[in-house]
Amino acid sequence: MDGTSTLNNNRFKIGSMDSRLAAIFLIVLIDVLGLTIILPLLPFYSEHFGAGAKTVGLLVAVYGACQLVSGPIFGRWSDRYGRKPILLLSQMGTCAGFLVLAFAPSLKWVFLARIIDGVTAGNISIAQAYIADIAKPQERPKALGKISVAFGVGFFIGPALTAVLYHFGYRPPILLAALLSLLSIIATAFLLPQDGSWKKQPEQQLPSLLSAAITYFRKSSLQANFLRIFLYYISFAAYIAGFALFAERRFRVAGNPMNARQVGYAFAYFGLVGIITQLFCIGKMTETLGGRRTAMAGFTTSFLGYGVLCLVHNPWWILLAGALSSFGSGVLRPVLLSAIAGDVPPQERGGVIGVTQALQSFTQIVSPLVSTALLASSTLAFWGLFPAMMNVFGLCLMFRREPENDGASA
Repeated sequence: MDGTSTLNNNRFKIGSMDSRLAAIFLIVLIDVLGLTIILPLLPFYSEHFGAGAKTVGLLVAVYGACQLVSGPIFGRWSDRYGRKPILLLSQMGTCAGFLVLAFAPSLKWVFLARIIDGVTAGNISIAQAYIADIAKPQERPKALGKISVAFGVGFFIGPALTAVLYHFGYRPPILLAALLSLLSIIATAFLLPQDGSWKKQPEQQLPSLLSAAITYFRKSSLQANFLRIFLYYISFAAYIAGFALFAERRFRVAGNPMNARQVGYAFAYFGLVGIITQLFCIGKMTETLGGRRTAMAGFTTSFLGYGVLCLVHNPWWILLAGALSSFGSGVLRPVLLSAIAGDVPPQERGGVIGVTQALQSFTQIVSPLVSTALLASSTLAFWGLFPAMMNVFGLCLMFRREPENDGASA
């Protein structure tokens, strides 16, 4: 399949896909809400149970570790049994994780809640595979971009809710996330039809996870695209995992270090920029520039955003740095995912996107540890330098050209 056609984008017409896109949008939104509600809350919530800084880091890493194991499994299950039933299973686990977290009586139960949510956190990869199934190749970048709006909405609503509801304690924002998760289960059950593309070769023996991963990594076009999205994931995860502590140490508001509420509002601003990017920029950029140049722009603006944070001390600069990095992230995710999804047949998309989810989960284990180490150094600028350099490497990889018909060129 010619990867260039995968990334070129015609106008996206929702039409009969209205209900399916709405349901998938809600599903992805709920997953991101769970993450973003926890971001400003988890350190303080775990300290409430006597946790120290290292334990907080473990809580962040354990979620990614569970995702690393479960992501490819849920992806392959969705290839075998269909997207909808496995999606429902994943959503139920997310809802259960939120409820356990809300009523956790001790730190052990907080860990259990994160494990439950992580083990069943396959809904993102399944939702992306579903969209890749129903969208035509030329429409896929914009379709994934529409769904990626959910990431921006989640990063806007989640931290803002935490900042507002934190006044009433830890439990209200978590319970709200659980309620929204329940609503997403209902929406999936009644609004989302089972997609039939996964049934095109029902008698084909599905390879094992390991053999499938080896096959994907041996494909030259997928090698490059996996590495590109890995660099994006690791830089973004390091940024998200460490921003709160970085802001507390680097910036002062009214003479005091930035606190959880102010960090929550900062994350909400990042999410708002992401929404604007997905709604008004990604479609026009892929139509005008094509996928490769759009990805180049994403890596460049992300590098500039992280670089600004290395140099400044005034909190108002967060507005510029956050706008640049959020724009870059909002552009990169759908374009790179579209390149990967477009390079495999429909019955394998769940598996290959599950592998990308596993890559993301791996970065969610490693990046918090890297962020913590860099924040502990005597030079705080190193924290921003790490994600900045990852985006430089990603930009350099964009100049590699894959052989024709050997993959999706990002």
